[in-house]
Amino acid sequence: MVYPIVKFGDPVLEHEAETVTEFDTPELLQFVADMFESMYAAKGVGLAAPQIGVSKKIAVIDVSNGERPEDKLVLINPKILRVEGRQEGEEGCLSIPGFREQVRRGRKVTLRAQNAKGEEFEMTGEDLLARAFLHETDHLYGKLYFLHISALKRDLMKRKIKKQQRAGDWG
Repeated sequence: MVYPIVKFGDPVLEHEAETVTEFDTPELLQFVADMFESMYAAKGVGLAAPQIGVSKKIAVIDVSNGERPEDKLVLINPKILRVEGRQEGEEGCLSIPGFREQVRRGRKVTLRAQNAKGEEFEMTGEDLLARAFLHETDHLYGKLYFLHISALKRDLMKRKIKKQQRAGDWG
C-alpha cells in the first residue's frame, strides 16, 4: 500500500515519535514493506514513519533507489552514536516538496538501531548514506532538515510555504 506523504505544517512532523516495542509481527513487517513502496513511489532515498502520518521510530533507506535489494535498510529506534568529518550538499525532503537547500552534515555516521525482528545492530555510513541516516533520524525526533540552514533561508522557505498554503497549492 502506498501511503500519502505528510507535508510540513502537519504536527506529526514536529514531535518526537514513539519508541517501537513490538517486533516481528505481521503488522510491522507489512508496514515496513508499505514504507518502502511509499518511498519508491515518491522517488525518495529515505522515509520516516512520521512522514506518512505514523508517530513511530521507524525509517527505511535505500540509496540505490531500488537498484540493489541488499541496500535496503530498516532502522527502528535508531540512535546516532558518532558523527565524523563534514560534507555539504543539496538536500530536500519529501515532506517539503519543491525546496532544496545546501546543508552541512557529517561525512561519516555510525548509528545503532534495531531491525524488524528487534535485533540490535550498529552500522557506519558515509556520504549519501551518512546524510540519509542523519536526515531520517532527525524526522523521528521531530526535526526537519531546514533546521540545519541559516535562519534567514529558513524564514524565506517558511514564508513561501505559507503563501502556497494560503493559495491552496500545498498539500
